[in-house]
Amino acid sequence: MRRATVPDEQWLADIGPVDGIELSVWDMSIPLTETSWGAEVGYAVHPYLTPPNRVANAAGGAPGVTVQLLTAGYDAHLAHLPAGVSMCNAAGVHDTATAELAVTLLLASVRGIPEFVAAQARGEWLPIRIWPSLADSRVLILGYGRIGQAIARRLAPFEVALTAVATTRRPGDEWVGEVWGVADLPTLLPNTDVVIAILPLTDHTQGLIDAEFLAALPDGATLINVARGPVVDTDALLAELNSGRLRAAADVTDPEPLPADHPLWSAPNMLISPHVGGATDAFRPRAVRLIREQLRRYAAGQEFVHVVASG
Repeated sequence: MRRATVPDEQWLADIGPVDGIELSVWDMSIPLTETSWGAEVGYAVHPYLTPPNRVANAAGGAPGVTVQLLTAGYDAHLAHLPAGVSMCNAAGVHDTATAELAVTLLLASVRGIPEFVAAQARGEWLPIRIWPSLADSRVLILGYGRIGQAIARRLAPFEVALTAVATTRRPGDEWVGEVWGVADLPTLLPNTDVVIAILPLTDHTQGLIDAEFLAALPDGATLINVARGPVVDTDALLAELNSGRLRAAADVTDPEPLPADHPLWSAPNMLISPHVGGATDAFRPRAVRLIREQLRRYAAGQEFVHVVASG
């Protein structure tokens, strides 16, 4: 019998029994060594939306103990990961919700929904005008992993021309003929109407969308950021928004949370959501399926999936 932990009693009930696994409740707020069974734990689920420094409390578990995150992003946790502790992210759990929000932000931005909402609050019927359309636009998905593919799958019926960009070139799939490399961006950006950023935050991607990147986009282009705030140079984005040349929508910002007096709030053609990409009721059933699969693997002595850092 192998021991694993989940954050609370509700997770215990949702996951249910798994052959070969003894499940305990531990929210990682205290060191594993302070529990009576800590040295036996080989797999521990990190509580959703809690400080990333809690992963430090996983030291002292069974040899090779693995922490399971419930987020796709893991950059904030790496600095706190103890030696000898591995970490898995929740790849696949947030694909649906994040892709939904990316498409929502894009449609809302190009079809003027923020302006309509403001007019409704004033009781004003706006005069008709011609708005941009998503149909026939050239959409570039920057970061073509699982969520990028989920976005492509949802955008295809909107009659857009899709381009995908990843770190390096590779063959395409049913949604794109090929996947371009980051090195190809200078050639691609001038022929792009929409950029959707959904790439991880790394030393290579921090500030990738800078003044030069934005300047390469044609007038009237739209930037959607559902990746991480620091992927975008905020000052460079503000300059483009204030000039009226570009539109943008973001679920993530730099800094985050965005201070009440930050100029991004009032920038023209800017739509902001408060980092809620994965926060839907689609999250829990998908997270339960992932955890049950990981526990099945643990009981069988198999490798975990989605390992992002190895102890």
